[in-house]
Amino acid sequence: MFENALSIIIALGVLITFHEFGHYYVARLCGVKVLRFSVGFGKPIYTYTAKSGTEFTLAMIPLGGYVRMLDGREGNVPEALKSQAFNNKNVWQRIAIVAAGPIANFILAIVVYAAVAGMGLQALAPKLASITDNSPLAQTQIEVGAEITQVNGVRTHSWEDVNLALADLIGQTGRYSVRYLPADSTIEEEGDFTLNRWLAGEEPSNLISRFGAEPWRPRVVPTIADVVDGGGAAQTAGFKAGDTVLAINGEKVVDWQSFVVWVQKSPAAQLNVLVERNGQQQTLLLTPASRELDGVATGFAGLAVAPPELSSEDLRTREFGFWGSAVYGVQQTWQMTTLTVSSIGKMLQGLISLDNLSGPITIAKVASASADSGLQSFLKFVAYLSVSLGVLNLLPIPMLDGGHLLFFGIEAVRRKPVSERIQGFAYRIGASLLFAMMAVALFNDIARL
Repeated sequence: MFENALSIIIALGVLITFHEFGHYYVARLCGVKVLRFSVGFGKPIYTYTAKSGTEFTLAMIPLGGYVRMLDGREGNVPEALKSQAFNNKNVWQRIAIVAAGPIANFILAIVVYAAVAGMGLQALAPKLASITDNSPLAQTQIEVGAEITQVNGVRTHSWEDVNLALADLIGQTGRYSVRYLPADSTIEEEGDFTLNRWLAGEEPSNLISRFGAEPWRPRVVPTIADVVDGGGAAQTAGFKAGDTVLAINGEKVVDWQSFVVWVQKSPAAQLNVLVERNGQQQTLLLTPASRELDGVATGFAGLAVAPPELSSEDLRTREFGFWGSAVYGVQQTWQMTTLTVSSIGKMLQGLISLDNLSGPITIAKVASASADSGLQSFLKFVAYLSVSLGVLNLLPIPMLDGGHLLFFGIEAVRRKPVSERIQGFAYRIGASLLFAMMAVALFNDIARL
């Protein structure tokens, strides 16, 4: 838990630092005097004053940051320093300084995605175990065992790719295509499906199953690899690494998934679990802990399974060189940027519910889960969070970078700045919108607990 919390704080700190460094670096290039560079809000924990006079501060609340520049609108500026004041720079310099923060986040996302690609990507092939009747996928001629290779023109090398492609179809109406590789064939085929405001206004969870696909998974023998410490249900019941689950309440357990289903549907209920340990059979009494998942009480044991051995036919492995990794970084950043912008637009149209707005609690939970899933998953989450931060700051809402860019854009066209009165009124409206969004996001976070 402590390691996950630390990883979340570090991730947020890196994202904020990069964003603010973008503002700082371009401000210095443009000859603006920077008074303070702060990572976090509240009481300073550490402060260092550089020769340039800039205070570099680390504050207690790591949920934001700021770069404070010399600005005649915020107080009197000595005559000798007026040329270094932000407000005395031309409009294009001010635009560059403000835009540099979000741009830094997009650059960071490219670098992180490229680093992930440099490690090599390996994922379970997106093959179908079953197809749900009367679903969008069932409209095509695809059959069980086929591998989905493309959804609406987007290449899919994994179920993660499929999920991202489907996310772009939420709320859409029209005819779309899916390409697939039939079982025991090397020739791709194509099928069409029709959507009508797909999942509009609904919570877009389990997109793959809502599309009608049940992912193929290799049979996993229910042999325990690890038991979670800390007095969890499995540890209390006496499970040990190496145990193989044979039956529950007299019913045979054929694989790990069937064991998981048993546990999940039995919160706080006692289960008689027959296991094999060192060639001997014995019965353990397991009472799964109860946890809330999507509003439903779900059982949880605290066990990890030994991973199955997979053949090359089951996996899709992608290796990238230096330039290939860089291209992948740009492509992924662009895809996540367009998906984020599209989702915001659909939310404004009512096609995506406001229930999907997330705040710091959900971010922490997702970060924790991705950290538990491995370094690549965590890095992908950090990259996506960086993209989200960049897009959010470019929204044309006063108080955000996008709001400042809007005013500077108007100034560039009119050749004179927007009046202080209008800007002040707009900032008050922008503050109200931001606080409302934060309140909705926090409410959604609490509702998901």
